[in-house]
Amino acid sequence: SLHLASDNASAAVNWRLFLPESWDPASPKADAAKVSRRARCGIPAEVGHVEKWQLALDMIDETRSWGLDVPLVIADGGYGDTAAFRLGLEDRGLDYAVGISTTTTAQPQDAQPCTAAYTGRGRRPAPAYPQAAKTVKNLVIAAGKRAARPVQWREGSRPGSGRSGHKRMYSRFVALRIRPAGREIRKATVGTELPVRWLLAEWPATEDEPVQFWLSNLPETTPLPVLVRTAKLRWRIENDYREMKQALGLAHFEGRTWPGWHHHVTLVSVAHAFCTLQRLTRSPKETALA
Repeated sequence: SLHLASDNASAAVNWRLFLPESWDPASPKADAAKVSRRARCGIPAEVGHVEKWQLALDMIDETRSWGLDVPLVIADGGYGDTAAFRLGLEDRGLDYAVGISTTTTAQPQDAQPCTAAYTGRGRRPAPAYPQAAKTVKNLVIAAGKRAARPVQWREGSRPGSGRSGHKRMYSRFVALRIRPAGREIRKATVGTELPVRWLLAEWPATEDEPVQFWLSNLPETTPLPVLVRTAKLRWRIENDYREMKQALGLAHFEGRTWPGWHHHVTLVSVAHAFCTLQRLTRSPKETALA
């Protein structure tokens, strides 16, 4: 799903139903029994298996074609770990702050490629980095726990000492400038330096190691609090899913058809958008009495 989100509200505006390779007759992994069920399920003949990261890019393209602005993309590690997804966002001129796993590799910002001497035979060697790329986890640990800075990014829903009487969301973060590596990145930047990006890591004071990582192409001048608030904004999407499942029946669909599923998520999305607009336009007193 694709959601439009701000600090105050969010709404699901686009959906895709992922079709596994076993359901795609053009795939070498096609399952004859599942392929034979396509007609009964109402799956259009032209629909085949598409990777989830590509479905996400397709949703972004479609949403932008409606005239809606997508100024910045936030996604979890299921998408951020895929270099092709990040490259697709950059090809579209979009900023992003995406989750990544601890095993994502990168070079330090000051790493410089060098070219081996040409022997006069075959292709000239391409520039390469003399040191192997390190995992983002190791880069942050090398920077040290003292590099972490405290940041408060919002107030939560539990009672606390914040301005609104709610608990303040607070932790410590390390921000480093790095050069993401990996085969796809190297292919896209052959003969040039790896691009420099932000690595953001959450490292709570109570933990021996960082616990969460993000990668972002926001400008070098972006302040740490902005990086943190941007990366953490994804909580709104998790909140959308909680509301749609618990109050609006998103998880109650029991049909077995392609049109039925799309009909169901459309109605749930419209209901959620209506409830969101009611919260935004009505006073807190009216909402409490409703």
